[in-house]
Amino acid sequence: MGRITVRRPVVRIDDRGSRDRPDTLAAEEPLELRIDSRALSVTMRTPGHDIELAHGFLLTEGVVLASGDVATARYCDSPGPDGRNTYNVLDLHLAPHVAPPDTSVERNFYTTSSCGVCGKAALDSVRLTTNHSPAEDPLVIDAETLAGLPDTLRDAQRVFDRTGGLHAAGLFDASGTLLAAREDVGRHNAVDKVLGWAFLDGRVPLTKTVLLVSGRASFELVQKAAMAGVSTLAAVSAPSSLAVELAEDQGMTLVGFLRGRSMNLYTGHQRVSAEHIGTGSVDAGQDGHGAAHGMPPDGPQQ
Repeated sequence: MGRITVRRPVVRIDDRGSRDRPDTLAAEEPLELRIDSRALSVTMRTPGHDIELAHGFLLTEGVVLASGDVATARYCDSPGPDGRNTYNVLDLHLAPHVAPPDTSVERNFYTTSSCGVCGKAALDSVRLTTNHSPAEDPLVIDAETLAGLPDTLRDAQRVFDRTGGLHAAGLFDASGTLLAAREDVGRHNAVDKVLGWAFLDGRVPLTKTVLLVSGRASFELVQKAAMAGVSTLAAVSAPSSLAVELAEDQGMTLVGFLRGRSMNLYTGHQRVSAEHIGTGSVDAGQDGHGAAHGMPPDGPQQ
C-alpha cells in the first residue's frame, strides 16, 4: 500500500519570522480500477482501504448488489521509479452471475479527488436507480443526537489531525454510535470507503443509519447514499440544489449546515425529532447558513 502521508520541507512564516521546518501532507495517488483485467476508472485518492473503496464504488454505480458478486480483488504489479509495486492498480473479478459494467460506468478520463461525477461518459446515466430504496426506512433520530455527530467524526480523523487536508465520512446508527469512519482527499472516495466497508460486512441495505460527510452535500453523495439504502445524509456544509432534488425524489432525509445544535432540514423532516433540542425548533443559526458560528457560508472545507 502507498503512503498515507508525506513529509515535505516548508518555509514557515508567522509572528516569529520565517524558518525552515518539515510539514506533513496528505498523500494523493492515482488508483486504477479494473474489472476482469479491463480498465474501468482512475481516481485520485489517499492510499488505504482501497478494497473498500472499490467495492463501494461498484455498489454505488449499480454494478454489484452483494459481497458475493465480487469473486476476487487483487493488486496488479505496477512498479514505480524505484522498481517497487505502487499498489495503485486494483483488479476485481466479478462472479459468473454478475453482468459486466455498462459502458456508462466507465470514466473516459481520470476522476479528480474533488469530483467523482465529472468523468461520466454521459450525464443521462448519472441518476441511477437504487435496489435498496431508502424511502421506507423507519429511522427516527433525535436532533440532539445529530448535533453530536460532527464532533464524534472529527475525533476519528487521525490523519486530518496531522495534515489538515482530508475529507471524512462517518456511518452512525440511530443512537449516534460511530460504526465506521474513513478519510480521503476526495469526499466521494471517503464515502465509497465507508459504504464499501458496510458492503463487505454484509450490512447493505443500510437501514436505520446516518451518513455524515465533513464538507458539502453534492448530488453524487446523495446518489451514493441512496444506492446503499441510507435514508439520512447529513453534512456540515451546504447541499446543492440537485442534491436536494434527488434526496426528495428518493424519499431521503437531507441535513445541511450541521453545526453545534443548529441544522437545516431540506427533505425528510419526519425522521428528525427536535423535542429535546432548544425550544423544539431546528434552524441553522442567525442567518440560516450558520454564520452565527463564525463560519463562511460554504462552511469548513477540510
